[in-house]
Amino acid sequence: MINTTEQDSHYSSLEQLSVAELLQHINREDKTVPDAVEKALPQIEKLAVAVAEKMKAGGRLFYIGAGTSGRLGVVDASECPPTFGVSFDMVVGIIAGGDSAIRKAVEFAEDDAEQAWIDLQEYSISSKDVLVGIAASGGTPYVIGGLRRANEEGLITGCIVCNAGSPVAAEAQFPVEVVTGPEFVTGSTRMKAGTAQKLVLNMLSTTVMIQLGRVKGNKMVDMQLSNHKLIDRGTRMIMQEIGVEETVAASLLKEHGSVRKAVDFYTNNNS
Repeated sequence: MINTTEQDSHYSSLEQLSVAELLQHINREDKTVPDAVEKALPQIEKLAVAVAEKMKAGGRLFYIGAGTSGRLGVVDASECPPTFGVSFDMVVGIIAGGDSAIRKAVEFAEDDAEQAWIDLQEYSISSKDVLVGIAASGGTPYVIGGLRRANEEGLITGCIVCNAGSPVAAEAQFPVEVVTGPEFVTGSTRMKAGTAQKLVLNMLSTTVMIQLGRVKGNKMVDMQLSNHKLIDRGTRMIMQEIGVEETVAASLLKEHGSVRKAVDFYTNNNS
């Protein structure tokens, strides 16, 4: 049986369509992705709860994947430190073929079932941690092998796949299956499947970080102040939270280096 992600597109003769028609059809297909994610919410919830519990106890979150799936994991992991102020080794994304595969495909890297666990050893991964495999097809040997070995070593495992009943999901203790169906360009899982995986990763990491106390109200109070836009945002957040003028807020932010620390200092010394 052919995976749904490999089934023929609902559209044909794409090269004969106008630009407007191509865009309309792609957009029509993209609109189905959030509905597919919604159906998987109970699975996402179970995985998020498991990840949060492990991370509250000092564990880390690892993503493994190949191609587009691997790149999406790397992106999500790399965005956690600036957004939530966590260390760069708290959420780690690993792609088959190494970091060079982020920009250029590494041939057959995804077919090595042993390499994922070898790659993970560089981070001294242990049973304290969580491993999430990302694979649109659900059949990537690199991901299957990594999850299988992680299970043997006592880790919590999860996955994000876009086909039902896949080998990757069978290895994961907390599988997330978002069935997105045939792609607009047959088999091009960087499209709907990739969008679905990105949505799930956004939901997973954001929910976990909120559970870890890295958001206050609806604000990124631990964000890294790495550019003027973020400094301005942080200043406004302090003004709103404690009701001070802009100059005072800016001074507090510069002195303490984060919104949370600035607000805590002011509150503790003016209560």
